[in-house]
Amino acid sequence: MEIIVCVKQVPDTTEIKIDPVTNTLIRQGVPSIVNPFDKNALEAALQLKAQYGGNVTVVSMGPPQAKEALKECLAMGADKAILVSDRAFGGADTLATSYTLAAAIRKLDKYDIILCGKQAIDGDTAQVGPEIAEHLGIAHVTFVAKIAVEGHTAKVEREHEEGYEVLAVKLPALITVIKTLNYEPRYPTVKGSMKANRAEIAVWTAADLCVAETQLGLKGSPTQVRRIFTPPQRGQGIVIQKDTVGEAVDELLAKLTDAKIV
Repeated sequence: MEIIVCVKQVPDTTEIKIDPVTNTLIRQGVPSIVNPFDKNALEAALQLKAQYGGNVTVVSMGPPQAKEALKECLAMGADKAILVSDRAFGGADTLATSYTLAAAIRKLDKYDIILCGKQAIDGDTAQVGPEIAEHLGIAHVTFVAKIAVEGHTAKVEREHEEGYEVLAVKLPALITVIKTLNYEPRYPTVKGSMKANRAEIAVWTAADLCVAETQLGLKGSPTQVRRIFTPPQRGQGIVIQKDTVGEAVDELLAKLTDAKIV
């Protein structure tokens, strides 16, 4: 079984900074991590490999520093890593990003399952995974909590607002996963880390992918950020302390009435 995992190196969410001119993330000097949901996807891939055999390839689009994220994935047990990196990819929205990643996956040629985290913590759009599937013309299932493979079919349990639904999807397919699929992805081993440090990570540019430049980066991004601002902090709420629940409720109702909310 050939499994591809799409991963993203993201800024630590406590350290996010925005360029006020370009409205894009400032990555220089900002601590970066592997997107946590992508680690769940990688763990799922490694478990599928252990159960059914095959290879796990991780693919990421980003600046050269994203190699560190890929090395961590190799240390966890991935077999191969590819970085898609080119200045032409800069400023890409989800459509341009998914177009580029789909081109890289198409270049890899062989795959049975593509796994992605449900979303990246820096953008929270949950769009890239499904868009990759659309570019490749394959089926996709999102927010998956369980995966089992039977022949050329994957049976998955998908979470939604009212519970779960069980679906069968013909392979090849793309699946985005949620944290409950595996709460604690494995840690890199010492042996794996040593191997990862020696590994050569292939870097593919726009020329390697044979893609249309008009669909890359800012040029290929129909979504444009017009303004970014930090919302004002909310004031601290009122804490009502009474001897009984009934007294606290009466006090709350009185305050809501005075404020003409009820």
